[in-house]
Amino acid sequence: MSIKVSVVIPCYYSEATIAKVVTLTREELVKGGYDTEFVLVNDGSTDGTFAQIRELANTSHDVVGVDCAKNLGQHAAIMCGLRYATGELIMMMDDDMQTHPSQCLKIIDAIVEHEDCDVVFASWPEHKEALWRRLGSDFAVWSMRVMTNRPKDIYPSNFFVIRDYIRDEVVRYTGPYPYIQGLLFRATSRMMNVEVQHFEREQGTSGYTFKTLVKLWASVLGFSMLPLRAASIAGLIIGLLGLIAAIVVIVMRILDPTMQLGWPSLMVVILICSGLILLFMGIVGEYIGRLFMTANNAPQFVVKQVVDSRATD
Repeated sequence: MSIKVSVVIPCYYSEATIAKVVTLTREELVKGGYDTEFVLVNDGSTDGTFAQIRELANTSHDVVGVDCAKNLGQHAAIMCGLRYATGELIMMMDDDMQTHPSQCLKIIDAIVEHEDCDVVFASWPEHKEALWRRLGSDFAVWSMRVMTNRPKDIYPSNFFVIRDYIRDEVVRYTGPYPYIQGLLFRATSRMMNVEVQHFEREQGTSGYTFKTLVKLWASVLGFSMLPLRAASIAGLIIGLLGLIAAIVVIVMRILDPTMQLGWPSLMVVILICSGLILLFMGIVGEYIGRLFMTANNAPQFVVKQVVDSRATD
């Protein structure tokens, strides 16, 4: 009996590419001897993306299309798609041909061959992205490794395959601001990388702007207490430095009563300390805000409609 692979694809203004992605991926999976299922999630696109998804679902036996009412981000769309996937293995890939269908068997075969592995991430030696995107990605990967205790030798890309019981654990998270890699790291430590080729985008530009990248990076706050601990440690260090400086000033004043105390240096210290206080208050406020949104049941995603060809089999 062949293994069923569910391919989850978040779609954002991919009217021109999604049909090609599905067709080529299906060909690769069939070539590898796998049964196929596609879960295509329209992440609030207002072009003809969902029309393409609906056509694919109506003309194929293995496609389910999900239309979200608004754009809540790639990771929320992935969480939505995972809930509709029924395969023994679930693969996540992009809709722009950068995570190319020709590379999917490399990561799927790897997880099949390594029965003790729960997650296989694709990694690539060369990125087809702008320099600022690569630098931002490298910083995000480093900071997320520090804050989520991710193994140093694991590169967490958005092109990966997981087992069904890992998916079951991941979708137990129902709060807003999901971070898929953080949920995977929390569910298992049995993971590996497989090197694949990274391709150029075929159409359009990336939906990730600087603002959305910062917002994605902030999602890690839901999976780490490290920023709060860092704020406490920084406050302690600054307090000790201030105490030492005060003692030094008092001693110098005693030794030299004519010494003039500097107003500029005082203002610099006040500005630095005030800035740090506001920064750390902002970090604490971010945690409190996320807790508030979770307590008020802010949705991960809102499904507008579903087109499921599997129900007619």
